[in-house]
Amino acid sequence: MTSDATLPLDGERILELAARSMFELFANASEGMLLVDRDARVVWINEQYKRFLPALGFQRVEDFVGHPASEVIHNTQMHRVLETGKPILIDLLSNKAGTFVVSRIPLRDEAGTLIGALGIVLFDHPETTLQPLIHKFAALQRDLDDVRRELATQRRSKYTLASFVGSSPAAVEVKRQARKAAQSSSPVLLLGETGTGKELLAHAIHAASARSRGNFVSVNIAAVPDTLLEAEFFGVAPGAYTGADRKGRDGKFKLADGGTLFLDEIGDMPLVLQPKLLRALQEGEIEPLGSNKVVAFDARVIAATSRDLAALVREGRFREDLYYRLNVLQIKVPPLRERRADIPALAEVLVEDIAIRNGTAPFDLGSGALEMLCAQRWRGNIRELRNVLEQAAMRSDAQRIEEAQLEQVLRDAGIERMPPAPMPGAAAAPNAHVLRPLAEQVAELERQAIQAALAATGGNKLAAAKLLGISRAKLYERLELSDFQSTV
Repeated sequence: MTSDATLPLDGERILELAARSMFELFANASEGMLLVDRDARVVWINEQYKRFLPALGFQRVEDFVGHPASEVIHNTQMHRVLETGKPILIDLLSNKAGTFVVSRIPLRDEAGTLIGALGIVLFDHPETTLQPLIHKFAALQRDLDDVRRELATQRRSKYTLASFVGSSPAAVEVKRQARKAAQSSSPVLLLGETGTGKELLAHAIHAASARSRGNFVSVNIAAVPDTLLEAEFFGVAPGAYTGADRKGRDGKFKLADGGTLFLDEIGDMPLVLQPKLLRALQEGEIEPLGSNKVVAFDARVIAATSRDLAALVREGRFREDLYYRLNVLQIKVPPLRERRADIPALAEVLVEDIAIRNGTAPFDLGSGALEMLCAQRWRGNIRELRNVLEQAAMRSDAQRIEEAQLEQVLRDAGIERMPPAPMPGAAAAPNAHVLRPLAEQVAELERQAIQAALAATGGNKLAAAKLLGISRAKLYERLELSDFQSTV
């Protein structure tokens, strides 16, 4: 320690003894101590610290001492103390050996030059009052790890093309176009009414593409205030404005680097920001808010809208050049009323999903209720269909929803009820005259054909046989079997 000229000789001596006593006290009373040199290399550990070595992955002291602290102690902050020269008096350290309360103190020589740092492990004795704090820290750390894993999962694709339920011609064509789009890296424009499944298709295209291992990043333009959209898209440089994050923040374009960026409700993009979006798409680079540096990115863009973009272009509310940039591969997602044959399969999938989310058994739909679902116009499409099924599930205690219950749900929801219609693909009731033995029906047809042939040839059996494509002998045989009485 440095000498203090303001102290009398006996005072300086006391200070030296106090420093030595404090060191000995911490060395003996703490759960561990270590020293690092100016280069953050471990040069000494006390006996108490040695018991942590196996948990840290070291069997011998020499495998630990003499090595950089950052290599042998996960999450260490000793280098920060050496960089700043300032102590970190109370901190929580979590690594393979456990969670600890630690102090880190810089060490200086007589000239005041920084020569190393002292680390003190106070550990968490069950009887100390720090135990709740350590438990809370450990719980927060676990929660943070869970959130990070969840965030990573959310940035992966949730759906595949199999998730787009339906076998109607309209649904099959949409899936065919989506598969074709997945093979390209060009922008995709999804057009369709709200609730038709455009976001699901965007996920599915990403999942089937070469970028499936990258992030799927989504931004709903209609849900973000205009004043925040630029920062949302392009990010914010450190300290760009008052209150901005000191570390800056990446925008959606950068987060989607190597993956897919889904721009939902692109028709709501403010006109003032459209030139910047166009430039980003054309140049493959962005300029974060408050920065004068461009940042390159590589993201495949899928845009979607429920609005008529072509009409917005004509009205001057959407840039024509941006429209052409986005409208390279266009997929029109049909409304539910144009694919009624898919409603029974969709209803089955939705009912199962509702049951899983509510933790209940899935309910059945009576034939009348299903026919009623197939008859509705569904202005809200699949989203509206799901809402009706959810309401029906919440209102009924039975495991089967009938037509009367569903009609009440539709009425209360303000949905214009259409009369039940036969389910798509259902055959009409057969006529009674075909419900006879097949042999009898075939014999009748033969008689009618022979009679018509004889009438056409004026009773000439040879000509009639040729007309029927059979031999004259076969014709005579059929005439005998059917007891046909020629009038010729």
